[in-house]
Amino acid sequence: MTDGGSAAGGGLPVAGSSWLRRAAFRLVRLDWRAFTAMLVLNALASAAGLAGPWLLGRIIDDVRDGAGVATVDRLALALLGFALAQFVLTRHAARVGHRFGERTLARIREEYTDRVLALPVGVVERAGAGDLTMRGTADVAAVGAMLRGAGPDVLIAVVQAAFVVGAVVTLDPLLGGCGVLGLAGIWFAARWYLRRAVPAYLAEGAANSQLAEQLAATSAGARTVEALGLGPRRLETCQEAIDRCRETRTRTLSLRSVLFPIVDVSYAIPVVAVLLAGGVLLGQGSVSLGTVVAAALYLRQLSQPLDVILLNLELLQSSAASFARVEGAGLAPRADRDASAPEPADDRLEVSGVRYAYDDGPDVLHGVDLTVRPGERLAVVGPSGAGKTTLGRLLAGMDVPRSGSVTVGRVPVAGLDPARLRERVMLVTQEHHMFLGTVRDNLRIAAPEATDDEFRAALAAVGADWMDELPDGLDTEPGQESERLDGAQVQQLALARVVLADPHTLILDEATAMLDPRTARRTERALAAVLAGRTVIAIAHRLQTAHDADRVAVLQDGRLTELGTHDELVAAGGTYAALWHSWHGGGGYA
Repeated sequence: MTDGGSAAGGGLPVAGSSWLRRAAFRLVRLDWRAFTAMLVLNALASAAGLAGPWLLGRIIDDVRDGAGVATVDRLALALLGFALAQFVLTRHAARVGHRFGERTLARIREEYTDRVLALPVGVVERAGAGDLTMRGTADVAAVGAMLRGAGPDVLIAVVQAAFVVGAVVTLDPLLGGCGVLGLAGIWFAARWYLRRAVPAYLAEGAANSQLAEQLAATSAGARTVEALGLGPRRLETCQEAIDRCRETRTRTLSLRSVLFPIVDVSYAIPVVAVLLAGGVLLGQGSVSLGTVVAAALYLRQLSQPLDVILLNLELLQSSAASFARVEGAGLAPRADRDASAPEPADDRLEVSGVRYAYDDGPDVLHGVDLTVRPGERLAVVGPSGAGKTTLGRLLAGMDVPRSGSVTVGRVPVAGLDPARLRERVMLVTQEHHMFLGTVRDNLRIAAPEATDDEFRAALAAVGADWMDELPDGLDTEPGQESERLDGAQVQQLALARVVLADPHTLILDEATAMLDPRTARRTERALAAVLAGRTVIAIAHRLQTAHDADRVAVLQDGRLTELGTHDELVAAGGTYAALWHSWHGGGGYA
């Protein structure tokens, strides 16, 4: 992990140390009052805790000097008072710290969601659902566990340990020096662990993400796996991912198995060192018995905050790795969106000299030139792999061409901010999603201010007759097992959202593919009627769509080979004519 960040494969980057420091300071600044109060309360609690050993040493020395019972009682009451004060201050500090942690965690969740939603679709697709899900669930949960518990506890422990060491040195510099030297073993063991822990936990997080990705892919494609007999291969792939998870987990466990035994032994060394040195100094009359006892008690007291720090060291390291993965979403490449870009002059889409390649692969589009007039219905057809979907994504601003330009009203499509872009251009594919909530909630996404009558009209426009059969109408929650919608119904629900959004330009990439041919054609015609005057670009295998279009663009091997009306292209006898005759004779598909 570098300072700026790194990424493995096609996944999202992982934030580096400098980025994490800036992110942490920014989060502290956003709630600096609570953070300052937490520090002050911890300092006061630690100071109150220092009184115990010192007062006990005073009691011992006063008893040796012949002090009366009243003196001892006063010191004992003072010791009790300081203990109660430490208890109250520590509880209040923990409460403030936990509230700070919850507010900070909420900000981290919100920022992660905003960052992921702002990512280009291509980046999200390359990252994979497994990586995004693990970062947004397990990694955020790990950061939350640190902020709610380990973080405040360790902060309190660090302040307490610093105060205890300072008290020993102040009590007697020589005894304090012996105690600090005795802690050297813990220092070296912790440094050895920390150098190896962060890479180990990052590797464990990456392995968990890969396993989640493999399991998600296998589950989503279960029917395909069964149909093609891919079960053994998928099991082997998943088993390899599980083995990798086990290896990375074993690595982190082995690091702890070295750290903790060394620490357990090291706790006794400073106490023994102080007692030995104190015995010599006591014999020489350089220190009092109370001072030696107080120093030994201080160092014995030091084991409690050190225990808290070391026991939480694993969680801190794994949380730091998780925080690096969560913050890595902020380092992912983004399209150059400009909120101050000029308003497009009109709705004319122009593609000029466009070349495009996925990642570092070969070009899939080669010098495409195309102009789509406002209000035109354009069909894009061609053999599978010709580049139709890629062209649709470029027209929708989801990807940026490697060279050339894609503009709407002479403004780069990919440069518009998301809100303005979706007012101009909307892409609808056959991959639709049913969000949690009611039918009304799913429709309100597209038009928050729309009325129930407008929702029903939009559903009727796309032929969603099943709406009348739902038990609770718009209040029905389709996610429930007894009321689950099938793929075609979910697709019609998505198309109803398009009607409500009413974009200037609509790109349909096999948007009716899950409907039967008769319903698909009826839905397409209904959409055309509802969106009359709007630009509609249809990418389809059903050539009846091309027959009904104003013009047809034919793509072949990433090049625009033909452009004209249906009748013109059939008469030309080229690629489109061959597709049309094949479609007529082969049952309705290109």
